[in-house]
Amino acid sequence: MKNGVHKEWRLTCLEIDNWRNFSHVSVPLASRVLLVGPNASGKSNFLDVFRFVRDIASSSSERGGGFQNALGLRGGVSKVRSLAARANSDIALRFQVGTDESSNLWAYRLHFGQTSQDESPVILEEVIENNGQVIRRRPDDQDKRDPRRLTATALEQLGENESFRELADFFASVEYLHIVPQLIRDPQRSLGIRHDPYGGDFLETVAGINSRDRSTRLTRIEKALQKILPQIKDLEFHQDKKTGKPHLRAKYQHWRPQGAWQNEDQFSDGTLRFIGLLWSLLESGGPILLEEPELSLHPAIIQRLPGLLARMHAVSGRQVLITTHSADLLKDPGIGLDEVLLLRPDENGTQITTAKNIRDVDRLLEDKISLSDLVMPLTAPDQVNQLSFAFGGGQVS
Repeated sequence: MKNGVHKEWRLTCLEIDNWRNFSHVSVPLASRVLLVGPNASGKSNFLDVFRFVRDIASSSSERGGGFQNALGLRGGVSKVRSLAARANSDIALRFQVGTDESSNLWAYRLHFGQTSQDESPVILEEVIENNGQVIRRRPDDQDKRDPRRLTATALEQLGENESFRELADFFASVEYLHIVPQLIRDPQRSLGIRHDPYGGDFLETVAGINSRDRSTRLTRIEKALQKILPQIKDLEFHQDKKTGKPHLRAKYQHWRPQGAWQNEDQFSDGTLRFIGLLWSLLESGGPILLEEPELSLHPAIIQRLPGLLARMHAVSGRQVLITTHSADLLKDPGIGLDEVLLLRPDENGTQITTAKNIRDVDRLLEDKISLSDLVMPLTAPDQVNQLSFAFGGGQVS
């Protein structure tokens, strides 16, 4: 265990009822999960389920700070309720946590809706299980005597969660990352931002750890960068003596023997995203949620990301859940059929299946069709070939 989180723990299963794109979903989760599907099929909304329970369990106001704030950040119950919901439109989420050896160490179920009077969020059921045994179920007698208690989960309350606090700590350790390079370059980036999933406080995060660990981590990132950017000779942290602002800088080798230093505001988008990705994967903690890590990267690099993620998982133990539109990312032969989740929207909401349950998958793989060639065509819009004819043949005024 490190920082209160068991290194070997991971999310092993998720069940969803009436959350955003999904009317009903139940899927197993591997240590490395790749989510593929059409635009607007719900890949980001699937990841947001884990951000939601993170926000509930976190005591930080920047990350939600409980059930009410977590829903408030998302616009309330009506905004997260699935448009495909039928008669019973209440929302239910069930998370299963375990290890490779035991997939059901913990289970957490949260069932909620809104009151008929003022449409405020209310908990209809909350259940915590440990090794298959229920250790907490709500509503309980106290809730029945005082219904206002059902505006907060037991998960978020220190006075309530002592017997399952390690589960709450695990949920609070979930991290979402989608680096926006422009935010890192923005000179106003450090104005009160904390825990910014888009990288607004990334350099402040780098500055915040002890110098020894920071140096060790940057050295490892530097070695990885040199494999794809051989002109980089050094990567280091430094603080502006005048302003106190933290910076990353790299020495770029050229015809001058001493090379030249450049700060992060001169790094390419791909370089900044790659640094942010590696930094997070080297941190210890709970599951990490990544949106399209292939952005701004060369296809040759993208093809090797799954292998890189697997090696770094062996170091940090972090489960990784990724959304992607990249055919190159799925070309790695080491990706298992149980690691790929295919999202396919229909009139009943988005359905999710593992790649191993795709029709005729065994026959197709026997015929030497790659996983990328098998899965990615299933994510393309049916009429995408007609896109160029969308405006007809007339003049554009």
